[in-house]
Amino acid sequence: MKTRRGAIESWDLAAARARAAQTAGGTVAFTNGVFDLLHPGHVRYLAEARAMGDCLIVAINSDRSVRANKGPERPIHPEHERAELLLALSSVDAVVVFDESTPHEVITRIQPDILVKGEDWAADAVVGRDVVEARGGRVVRVRLEPGLSTSELINRVRRR
Repeated sequence: MKTRRGAIESWDLAAARARAAQTAGGTVAFTNGVFDLLHPGHVRYLAEARAMGDCLIVAINSDRSVRANKGPERPIHPEHERAELLLALSSVDAVVVFDESTPHEVITRIQPDILVKGEDWAADAVVGRDVVEARGGRVVRVRLEPGLSTSELINRVRRR
């Protein structure tokens, strides 16, 4: 899928991007999620994640994976549209899609230096922590904006 800034990358291409940044002395930040109905909480979260590294790679759940995790009414936007919106943000350097139940395999392939998750994830429950810390990287849990979530946005629209 082609967008103005780029395209959804294969895992191999994203891993090569990460290696190139690391070889040049840069730091690769990584995060993952559904990123359905992009809102200010997402924008702030991704900007904070990007500020931690020289490159930010975002993995999004495939449509099938979202339905399995969130139910048959989600996602609102299909994966290629969610990726396009993320790629339009200056904070995002690359987007990959994963179809597995967790992002562990894609994190293993990309080998980021910093794994960023929201504080809603318990430190010991962050998927990929083992991979990142094994190579000397770190996991950072960031504060989320209260009231700014896709689920809250969907509920607000339904109430109106």
